[in-house]
Amino acid sequence: MVRADYKNAIIYQIYPKSFMDANHDGIGDLRGIINKLDYLKDLGVNTLWLNPIFVSPQVDNGYDISNYYAIDNKMGTIEEFDQLIKAAHQRKLKLILDLVLNHTSDQHPWFQDAIKNPKSIYREYYLWAKGQNGRLPNNWASFFGGSVWEADPCQPDNYYFHLFDKRMPDLNWKCPEVRQAMVNIAKFWLDHGVDGFRLDAFIHLAKADFSQDFPAHGKKESIIAEPFYANLPQVRTYLREFVHQLRLIKPDLLILGEAASADIDLTAAYTDPQDELCDTVVTFRYFESLTEHADKRLPSDLQPLPLDFGHLKEVMATWQKHLESISYLTLYWNNHDLPRILEKVGTNYRSQSTVAKMLATLMYLQRGIPCIYYGEEIGMQNLSYNQIDEVHDEQAKKAWQAAIDQQMSAKKALEMICRSHKMAARGVMQWDASRYGGFSDVKPWNLGQNTAVNVHDELVNNQSVLQYYRRLLKLKKEPLFTDGRFILENTSDDLYVYRRMLKGQTAIVICNLTYRAQQYQLQRSADDILLQNGRITLTQDLITLSAYGSLVIKVD
Repeated sequence: MVRADYKNAIIYQIYPKSFMDANHDGIGDLRGIINKLDYLKDLGVNTLWLNPIFVSPQVDNGYDISNYYAIDNKMGTIEEFDQLIKAAHQRKLKLILDLVLNHTSDQHPWFQDAIKNPKSIYREYYLWAKGQNGRLPNNWASFFGGSVWEADPCQPDNYYFHLFDKRMPDLNWKCPEVRQAMVNIAKFWLDHGVDGFRLDAFIHLAKADFSQDFPAHGKKESIIAEPFYANLPQVRTYLREFVHQLRLIKPDLLILGEAASADIDLTAAYTDPQDELCDTVVTFRYFESLTEHADKRLPSDLQPLPLDFGHLKEVMATWQKHLESISYLTLYWNNHDLPRILEKVGTNYRSQSTVAKMLATLMYLQRGIPCIYYGEEIGMQNLSYNQIDEVHDEQAKKAWQAAIDQQMSAKKALEMICRSHKMAARGVMQWDASRYGGFSDVKPWNLGQNTAVNVHDELVNNQSVLQYYRRLLKLKKEPLFTDGRFILENTSDDLYVYRRMLKGQTAIVICNLTYRAQQYQLQRSADDILLQNGRITLTQDLITLSAYGSLVIKVD
């Protein structure tokens, strides 16, 4: 039976560094979030997810934590955090924190003690292996490039394991002290009033033993070896123990898991309410790109390729049916690890606002939990940088250089990075039309040219993306769109059409995926138009939708 505590959640993801700067240093902070809570309440969301706010060297924008018990001083203080919790709860807004369980910063006191003392108790907190005949322990690759192994400063021919940057060593979840330490950290923040956690990269908590190389077909470089360090069965054991101890304190705790590579069966397993793991998970399996026009010399994920809506239809049709008696899907278009969706849909169309409204209609009225990325509700797109040095990401710079090495011009390579890279999706929130978008009165940390949209202008425009999101989220809260069954219709590739049904009520959601007008034949008489985007005509049950138009209609 589906756990009902969280099904009405409408999540708004805040990237704190980019949301609102209240202390005039160009970096967003907790006070800035407090100042915008009324805006978020009026938008219609009810749960706030904050990307990491803990003390960090910022090697990976806060996902490398050196002190889990303290707020990074650029973000604010623990007193301001308590004020944020109180102010959010007064507005009936819940708040969840991003918690990194898989690794720490190499500046964390545990790791610092471990590399300075071979007899340190904290050696057991991390993963180590000896070299093999003058070679690394195995050929597994890090997600950030190169090997997962880095030399141990404490012992010769010994290495520590890092799945991401070498300055982010992985924790050893086989160690009971590690598991209890992470529970204690979570309990500390529960004591400060948080309502749940987004669990970063939890699917990597368990690793296979290090004796097996990944088949490399004769290649000598390191190989991404996900079967050895992603979604292993022991992950569920660790997660079950972790969540159980927290739910003894807070039974209605919301657990949003990041399960990037989880397929349909793993998603069901991770969200089965009988197993007390996650309430819902974010999987990256929804989205694929159309690659027929891709530059084969370059990785496809570094190119601004169109979204494959056919794949999305297949995913939603099968996953919704598979999970309908188990859990709710997380419904999202954007997050801090992806380019903004408007870079992949409708970029040649004259009105991006119509595209933004259509996408919101398509995604968020389906069965599931909306997860809206800050600025999405006003139609923000990726930043445009003037030069590659403005991009705060080493992987982006490597991709830019790789494109140039393939004879692409520096200008074109930069344009490609701007439209396809996650860092360009982390531009500061555009509150008004002033020099720095009302985010700050000084130069922001992530500076680039932003799209000409802002909250101030959209608040006074009844046809804006922001006002549409408000109407959409109000509709989402109705039982028909929360509890109703979901049926995706088998239409042409030009349309995305689904029904929501509950207790004799039926609504049809019709979305035009193209820049040309499209038609849809109603099989039942129209009763009431609930939401409309673009020019819509209805003639004898034949609906014509203008380019990227959408319609939500009740039928008899």
